[in-house]
Amino acid sequence: MAPDQTKQAEVIAATDAVEEAMRPQTVPVNVYEADAALVVVAALPAVQPGDVTIDLTPGMLRITAGLRSAAPRDYLVHEWDYGGYEREVDLPAGYGASAEATLANGQLAVRVLRGEPIDKLTISPVAPSV
Repeated sequence: MAPDQTKQAEVIAATDAVEEAMRPQTVPVNVYEADAALVVVAALPAVQPGDVTIDLTPGMLRITAGLRSAAPRDYLVHEWDYGGYEREVDLPAGYGASAEATLANGQLAVRVLRGEPIDKLTISPVAPSV
């Protein structure tokens, strides 16, 4: 195996091992009401829109993001990983008709629209257009 392929294989193996053993990190959120929506803003450093899944069910919003990378390193201080995020947010009555989300600069913004909750909706965020 070439040196670059060996390094890539080590990163993949390390990521798989960490992901199996780790508990997802709890994501801090800010929640506020806006016109026609409840807005949930979550800090998700070092993930891309395709890494994030947002599940909307009656009364609940669930945000998850897989582990991005766990390169084998000898950390002196290791307090967080590049992913493995999870957060559930209880929704007040009157929200849950639909949802839309964007992810930019490590910040996820989810708009949960007013209206009768739907049974279940799963979405991924999009990167905002410039």
